[in-house]
Amino acid sequence: MHEAAAVSSAFGVIAILVGGLVIVGALILAVQLGSGARRREPRRPLPGEQPRPPASGPVGETRERREPREVAPGERLTPHGLRPTGGVRGDDQRRPRWNGG
Repeated sequence: MHEAAAVSSAFGVIAILVGGLVIVGALILAVQLGSGARRREPRRPLPGEQPRPPASGPVGETRERREPREVAPGERLTPHGLRPTGGVRGDDQRRPRWNGG
């Protein structure tokens, strides 16, 4: 009886070791495949080769402050009844700043 338990215990230890070796082998293979794929990729661009924005500034970008739309005081808004935010162009177009204090 004790011999059978010892044999099954030894088999369990061997199974765990074999399973661990399989996992380690799979991880080593994954690292090798990943490094090979990285070697085949084109090199990263040098700082001088990076894209630059045009001298005239961003193309097609507009910045403006919009005034909120007025909502009647008793009107209940539901999600499908909401209108797009910002109705008209605001009078004050200065960028908002945080208050210092």
